[in-house]
Amino acid sequence: MDWDDARPAPPKSASIGNNLETFSVSELESRIAALEAEIERVKAELARKRAHENAAAALFKKPGS
Repeated sequence: MDWDDARPAPPKSASIGNNLETFSVSELESRIAALEAEIERVKAELARKRAHENAAAALFKKPGS
C-alpha cells in the first residue's frame, strides 16, 4: 500500500480560475455560496481597515486643515 493512496483527497476549494466543467450543479451552487460569503468577509475587513485609516488620519490631521 502506498501512503499517498491512504491520504484523503484535498477538498475542492472555491478558487478562481478552476475548470468549472468538472463540477456538478450542486457543487457550482456551493461554490457560489462560498464565494459570496468570502466577498462579504472581505468587504467587512475593508470597511474595518478604512475606519481605522480614517481614525488615524483624523488623529494626525494638521490644525487648521
